[in-house]
Amino acid sequence: MGFELAVAGAAIVAGAIASVAGFGIGSVLTPLLSIRVGAKLAVAAVSIPHVVGTAVRFWLLRGHVDRRIFIWFGVASAAGGLAGALLHVYASSRALAVVFGSLLVFVGLSELTGFMNNVRLGRRAAWIAGAASGVFGGLVGNQGGIRSAALLAFDSDKETFVATATAVGLVVDAARMPVYLVTEQSALTQIWPLIAIAIVAVVSGTVMGMRVLTHVPERQFRRLVAVLLLALGTWMLVGGGA
Repeated sequence: MGFELAVAGAAIVAGAIASVAGFGIGSVLTPLLSIRVGAKLAVAAVSIPHVVGTAVRFWLLRGHVDRRIFIWFGVASAAGGLAGALLHVYASSRALAVVFGSLLVFVGLSELTGFMNNVRLGRRAAWIAGAASGVFGGLVGNQGGIRSAALLAFDSDKETFVATATAVGLVVDAARMPVYLVTEQSALTQIWPLIAIAIVAVVSGTVMGMRVLTHVPERQFRRLVAVLLLALGTWMLVGGGA
């Protein structure tokens, strides 16, 4: 039961972080589950509590979605997510993890130093960022970091930021999950109790995190996201994303 309790605790924390920052479920749960089931199956398994927690978060914040940004990101992210999931069937690349980690470290430092204040994404850049986040989401289960990194370049308030990131994440999940369910169906069935525990805990953490979001000042919110991006990027670089 020790590992199951660890999954439950991590899932609660992951759901709470995602409610505040717009990402974190895959980043926290995937490496933990990979200890027991391997990285490849962990990506597929975490996609299930991820989509449930994301759906709950979307419902609670549905009125704050920026439709313009959502359309730019959503279509490209869905296509990228499908492509990444298909690539995931074959392998996950350490080289991609290094590129991904480097990008997140750069964005995190840019936000903390003020450089990100001068960056504004146009439509073309938003499509590229959306596709890239989708590909990483399907391939290594970590689309939220790069998506949030790109969304920092838009001047959105915290509720709009999280709501739009959540809506896009839901689209990516819809594109990638069918591939996982088909290719990993037998293995996922064998670890269903772990997945069920993660689902319940992620939902609990999501609801708790939504209460925290309303009390976080706008300036501190952006810094919090930057710190989380920096931490995730560093983790990927030192080998966590292998």
